[in-house]
Amino acid sequence: MKIGSEAHKELFCRDFVSTHRPYDPQNFPWPELTDHHLRLLRGIPFWGEALKVETNAGVMVTAFAKTVADPVLREAIALQGREEARHARLLEVMMERYGIEVERPVVTLPEQVETAFIDLGHEECLDSFFAFGFFEVAKRAQLFPEAMFTIFESILDEEARHIVFFVNWMTYLQIQRGQGAGLLRSARSLYYYGRALNRLVGSLKSGNTNGPGFTANGASALGIDLTPGVFVSTCLQENERRVNTLDARLLRPQLMPALFTGALRVLELFSPPKLRPRATS
Repeated sequence: MKIGSEAHKELFCRDFVSTHRPYDPQNFPWPELTDHHLRLLRGIPFWGEALKVETNAGVMVTAFAKTVADPVLREAIALQGREEARHARLLEVMMERYGIEVERPVVTLPEQVETAFIDLGHEECLDSFFAFGFFEVAKRAQLFPEAMFTIFESILDEEARHIVFFVNWMTYLQIQRGQGAGLLRSARSLYYYGRALNRLVGSLKSGNTNGPGFTANGASALGIDLTPGVFVSTCLQENERRVNTLDARLLRPQLMPALFTGALRVLELFSPPKLRPRATS
C-alpha cells in the first residue's frame, strides 16, 4: 500500500470507523466513592481544562467535517467530532455525580477550522503521550476503584485512535496537495509541533496544572512520588501498547516516542526508576 494513495485513505478511514464503540456515559457503572476518593478526585486540578478542550474540540471537529468534500474523509472526521463531544459528556456526567465544581466552558468556533483541526491533532499527539502514562501510573497505584479506571479506558482508547487517524490524515492531505516530499512534510510537522510544544512549555513554566499539557503536570495532585524515569518509561510503554492495537499498516505518531526514548537513556544514567505511592492518612 502506498502512503498517500486512495487505498491508504480507505484504510485509515475504514479502520477508524470500524473501531468506534457506541456507549452512553450516563449508563456506565459509576462506582460509589469513599470520602478519601472523593477528596482525591475533586482535588485533581485539570478537570476544568479537560472539559473545555473536549467541548470545544467536539464543536470544532464537527464544523470542520462539514467543510470536507470527500465523503469517506467526512464520515470519519464527523465521527471524531461525535467522540470528542462524548468525551465532554462523560466528564460532565462524572462531575455531576461526584460534585466536582468547575467553570463551564464557553464554546468558541475558530474561523479557520482546518488549521484548528491540525493544531488539535498535534496537541493530542503530545498530550496523549503523557495521558497514557499518567493513567497507568494512577492505575498501578490503585488510587481509585478499578471500575473508575475501566470507565476512563474508553477515552484513552479513543485518543489513541484519534492520533493515529490524524497522522495518517495529515500525511495523506500533504501528499494530495503536492507537499509529499519527506523534507517538506517533516518541516511542516515540526512547525505545528513547535506551536503545540510552545503552549505546553508555557503552561509548565507557569506552573499552571490547568492549562495545555495538563496531564504532564498532575502526578503531585494524586499524591504519587514519581521519578522522571518511571514516568517517561511508562509513557513510552503505554503509548506503544495503545497505538499498536490498530492496523499495523497505519502510520503512528513518531515525535514523542523518539524524543523521550532518548531522554529516558539520559535519565537512566542519573536516577534508577522507581514508583512509590505516598502513604495516605
